Amino acid sequence: MLEKLKRSVKESPVVDMGDYHYFIHPLSDGLPLVEPELLDEVVDKVIEIGDLDCDYILTAQSMGFPLAAALSMKTGIPYKFIRKREYGLDEEVSIQQVTGYSESEMYLNFVEEGDRVFLIDDVLSTGGTLKGIITALQEIDAEIVDVVMIFEKVGVKEELEEELGVEIKSLLKVEMDGPEVNIVE
Repeated sequence: MLEKLKRSVKESPVVDMGDYHYFIHPLSDGLPLVEPELLDEVVDKVIEIGDLDCDYILTAQSMGFPLAAALSMKTGIPYKFIRKREYGLDEEVSIQQVTGYSESEMYLNFVEEGDRVFLIDDVLSTGGTLKGIITALQEIDAEIVDVVMIFEKVGVKEELEEELGVEIKSLLKVEMDGPEVNIVE
C-alpha cells in the first residue's frame, strides 16, 4: 500500500536549512517531478481514509493546490485556497504561519460560520501552518469535518491534536535522521 509514495520518499534529497532538515519531495515541493501515478495513488488513499462529507475542500498555498485540485476532480467536491496574498476583502482573515524555517502571513477568504470544511495539506512538520489554519477556522465557527496530511513528521501530531481538539490523519509518518528521511511504520 502506498508503494509509489514510499519509494518516492526514500529517493528524496534532504537539505539543511540551519538547524532544520527538510526533505524535498514532489508532493511537498513540486520537485524533482510530480508523476501522475503518484498523485493518483495519494488521492485514492485520501478518499479511502478521509471523511469527505463536507461543503468544500480547503488547502493552503502552495503545495496543497495540486492535492485539492486532484481530490476535487475525483470526488466532484469544490475547493478553496488559503493564499499568501492579501486581497483586502471585507471578511478576510489573516493567519500567522510559523514553520521550522520561516514566518509569514496567509489569508483566508469566503469561509463562513457553519461551513463544513475538509482540510488537506502536504506536510505536518512543526505544526505552525496547521495550527494557524485550524485556529482561524475555529474562530469563524466553521466545522472542520476532517484533516488529512500527506506526510507527518513524528513528534508533533499528538500535542497539536490535544491543543486544538481536532484529529489529524496522515498517509505516511516520516522521521528525519540527519540528512536522511525514514518511514515510520
